[in-house]
Amino acid sequence: MNKHAILRRAAAAAAISTALAALGGCALTPTYEVPTTPQPAGFKEAQGWQPAAPADALERGPWWELFGDPVLNELAASIEVNNQNVAAAAASYAQARAIVAEQRAAMFPVVNLNASADRSGGGGDTRTASQYRVNIGGSWEPDIWGRLRAGVSGAQASAQASAAELAAAKLSAQGELAANYISLRQADATKQLLETTVAGYERVQQITQNRFNAGIAAKSDLLQAQTQLANARADLLTVTRQRAQFEHAIAVLLGKAPADFTLAPAAWSLKAPEVPVGVPSTLLERRPDIAAAERRVASANTQIGIARAAYFPSLNLSASGGYAAGAVGGLFSASNSLWALGLSAAQTVFNAGATGARVDQARAGRDIAIAQYRQTVLSAFADVENQLAATRVLGEQQALRRVASEAADQVEQQLENRYRAGQVSYTEVVTAQVTALNARRALVQAQADQQTAAVALIQALGGGWHAR
Repeated sequence: MNKHAILRRAAAAAAISTALAALGGCALTPTYEVPTTPQPAGFKEAQGWQPAAPADALERGPWWELFGDPVLNELAASIEVNNQNVAAAAASYAQARAIVAEQRAAMFPVVNLNASADRSGGGGDTRTASQYRVNIGGSWEPDIWGRLRAGVSGAQASAQASAAELAAAKLSAQGELAANYISLRQADATKQLLETTVAGYERVQQITQNRFNAGIAAKSDLLQAQTQLANARADLLTVTRQRAQFEHAIAVLLGKAPADFTLAPAAWSLKAPEVPVGVPSTLLERRPDIAAAERRVASANTQIGIARAAYFPSLNLSASGGYAAGAVGGLFSASNSLWALGLSAAQTVFNAGATGARVDQARAGRDIAIAQYRQTVLSAFADVENQLAATRVLGEQQALRRVASEAADQVEQQLENRYRAGQVSYTEVVTAQVTALNARRALVQAQADQQTAAVALIQALGGGWHAR
């Protein structure tokens, strides 16, 4: 065959491939639309409640800085670098991006270069023979029915979901760190309170011991004082254990072994930021878990097109050229050249409804993803409502706890003075001491709860509220 004939066949193959590519508009993937979800006009628990600070005066950077604690700022900043859950989510995102690249590569021709050398022979007078070959060839599957493009689109949606899951992992780790840190500082404050209480109980016990030695107080008074002191010391040990557990949890969040991490006691910043809520519709744009769920729907939608493509034939274009000769010296001469052009088609004629079943599976998978997306949105609305209610109630509760603590402190002091004067029994003093200590601890708990609720509300809103 002469060179002109070869060129004509190559041109014909190119025309066929161009025509097949033009048919690529016959995509079988359903047009994707974001599933509808309930979108209330406002949050029920936010009615009549407004934050004290205007939104434009609030943070424009990391949300944890609003708590005004430099130690928390330092710890939270290292979460993205050291937390292993975040590292795993980052690796999953990198993996998803690599899958996109792999899917996109399937849309381009595959080129292979092959070389071989054979020497063969037999018994008797059969002469040995050598054969040398060099061949380069390529193959390409035109994306006529959009199957390959659907694969790329699905992989891109999955990568976007992985990116959102990475953001969700960071937000979760940051929120957990902040909550554990608040609990640790609460333990520090409670420990300091109990140490002061133990010191006070020791003084009262000494006074009771002196009164008992002088025959003024009964033995029961001394026993009650000893009981109070022992219980307070036991409570102090319990708080010490709890603090150690929170410290260990923070170490793990930072990707460190607990034995290599120590957080010294420090002053507790009681600042709890006011959080502007906005409208519910912004939640759909801000929360990373909602974004991830929506992208999973888009990815599931592309699987329908991929499954439908199996109803139609798959085509493959191939071409190759090379040389074959019995000696290396003449391998690349024109007389030893070889070429080939090919077009192949494959179509499943009968598979007992397997293709239809795969399409139905893909549709059901999309329906599952839609339901999960809508459930994620509803759960997000509930999270915000819960934290709004908690924030409002805890703010009022903290004020009442402070009033109760101050009143209980006064009652305790008055009854101790009256006991020393012999005006009341020691049982009344013990009751006042228990009441005062419980009120102090309840105030510390309310302060921690208010800060923890602020963290939870920020997480429920998607992490901070700066302009995107």
